[in-house]
Order: sequence, then C-alpha cells, then structure tokens
Amino acid sequence: MNTQLVEALAQIIQSLSQEERALLEEKLKKLDGRAAFERLIELGDKINARRGGKPFDPPLEDYIRQTREERNEQHDELIRNCFPKSEVK
Repeated sequence: MNTQLVEALAQIIQSLSQEERALLEEKLKKLDGRAAFERLIELGDKINARRGGKPFDPPLEDYIRQTREERNEQHDELIRNCFPKSEVK
C-alpha cells in the first residue's frame, strides 16, 4: 500500500473548494455507476452462458408483467378488505 500517495491525495482533497469537491464526488459516483453497469453485463453474460444461450421461458418481460399483475391483485384485495364499501341507507 502506498501510504505516501494516500496522504498526498488526502491533503489535495482537503485543499479543494466546495465546488471542486462536489465535482469530484460527482465524477466518483459516475465511476461507481459504470462499474455497477459493467458488473451487471458480466452477470448477464454468465447467466446466458450457463443457460447455453437458451432464452427464459416465459420471457422475462412476461414474467415481470405476470408477477406485477398478481401483486396488484393482492393490493386491491387488501384495500377492499381494509376499507369495505358501506351500504348507502
């Protein structure tokens, strides 16, 4: 580990203005985002290789839609049970 480099970087960062620090943080967040995206691509490639290129059945879009519809039905039922319609007299 290069402790001298770390110390120098710490001093440089401490000497930055608020605006410069904000810019640095923004750049670092973008790098983190790119790294996460690259990890997702790698994971997708591994899954695809493990499945031998065979697509999901049902397709993922259909599975997501189906589970979303099921969840919405559960929410609707819960709301109906919590707030039953009262009869008008």
